[in-house]
Formats: sequence, structure tokens, C-alpha cells
Amino acid sequence: MAIGWLLLDMTLVSGGMTALVKAQGATYPAFQLVFIRAMIGLLFITPLIWHHRGKMRRVRHPWRNVLRISCNAIALTSNFLAITLLPLATVNAVGFSRPLVTMALAVVMLGERVSRIRWAGAAFAFIGVLIVMAPGTSSFDVKILVVLVSVVFGALAIVQTRALRDEDTTVMMVFYTVGLAVLTAVPAILTWQPVMPFDWLPLLGIGFLAQLGQYCFLRAYRIADASVLAPVGYLSIVFVTAVGYVFFGEVPDMRTVVGVLVIIASLQAAAALERRRRTA
Repeated sequence: MAIGWLLLDMTLVSGGMTALVKAQGATYPAFQLVFIRAMIGLLFITPLIWHHRGKMRRVRHPWRNVLRISCNAIALTSNFLAITLLPLATVNAVGFSRPLVTMALAVVMLGERVSRIRWAGAAFAFIGVLIVMAPGTSSFDVKILVVLVSVVFGALAIVQTRALRDEDTTVMMVFYTVGLAVLTAVPAILTWQPVMPFDWLPLLGIGFLAQLGQYCFLRAYRIADASVLAPVGYLSIVFVTAVGYVFFGEVPDMRTVVGVLVIIASLQAAAALERRRRTA
């Protein structure tokens, strides 16, 4: 029961933050939103920084951490911009390509080995992504390239995180929050729009939900297997699509629906076949 509620919380928090980003993104630049999100996160972890201040002086891989946070900053800013420019269902659907890109980069950069089943599942899932994007047709929207930037740099950040297995978790979390604030500070100032008093509440809500979502994510992976948590991504696209329809009048077209179904079916089939192969 606890797992069920936690998974539901993860979905609701993600959908709520996405809705706030889309609503506020029409007025405030993506850099400003990411900077505010980082500063609120910094307030939350300040006691943690002080409590573990000794660990902050024993960073094993400072430059790799800087590279990881730089990739995260680009990925998060691009994602916020994409949420503002495109229908939520489209952003979420194309975002499903991140695990596929991560897998390929992990093979090249980390020497990880991937089974033929997973490669086949990735190939079919990528076909689903192409159906959603519709490149080379009149339906192709050039703004979707912003999502791809988020996908690629998000995948690079994940690969760097895997390479930092011997780094302390607290150090990595502090690096993430502080680095995000530092890297987005200058572009946020250059593009800053005066914040209306009644807009501070939703802007603060973005930062709060982002931190709450990170907590739910870390908590979930401590008490549940990855195989249990994987379907959360599929649930999120349903919820985010509903948010887009209810609050922003977005109705996903048939191409997006078909593409999402192909992606989900491919990834689920590959996961099932992989489990069967390991237990055989």
C-alpha cells in the first residue's frame, strides 16, 4: 500500500510541476524558472550542507561533477522551454527516448553491455518516437528539437552520474542544487522579467514540487525494485496528457497516441523478454 501511494505521489507531483511550468512559462523565461527552482532547492538543503560540511571538502571528482551539472542545467532549461512551446503529451512522449539515448551513450562512454533484446526494444521504441515527431512531413514542428536537446543532455547527465558511483550521494545532491543555481544565475539575470506579486506563489510551487518530486523519487528507489517503478513513466504520460487537456485545452492527435502506444509496447515487451531470458 505504501508503494502505491508513493508512486501516485510521484505522478501527481510531476504533473503538478509540469502544469505550473507551462502556465508560468508563458510569462517568464526558462532560465528564470530554472534559477528560481534551484534557489528554492538550495534553501531546502542548506541544513544538509551545514551538517555534512566536512564531506564537501572531500569531493573525489570535482570536474566530472561540474560536467554532470552543466548537462543537467541544459537539459532542465530545455525541458522547461519545451513544456512552454509544445503540447504536454508531445513533450512527454518524445521524452521517452531518453532511456534509449542513455543506453547507447552508456555503451560508448562506459563500456556497458546491452543484450540484443534490449537493442530490439529500443529500436522499436525509437520508431514510436519518430511517429510522434513525424520528421520530413508537414506535421513536423521544429520546436520539437528543443525536447531532443533536453533528451540528449539529460542522457549525458545520467551517464556521468553512473560514472560517479564512488562519489558520496550527499555531495552529488549538493553539487546538483548549488551548481544549477550558479550556472543559471547569469542567463536568468540577463533575461529576468519582473515578477508580479501574485505569481510568486506558483513560482515557489515549482521549486517546492521539484524538491518533493526528488524526495519521492529517491524514497521510491530505496523501497521498491526498478521493475516496479518502471510503469510510473507510463502512468505519468496519461496524467500529464489529462493536465494538458483540462487546463490548457490540448487534445493529442492520433499520431501522438499511436507513437506513445508503440513506445510503451516496445519497452514493456523488451523488459518482459529480458526477464524471461534471465530466469530461463
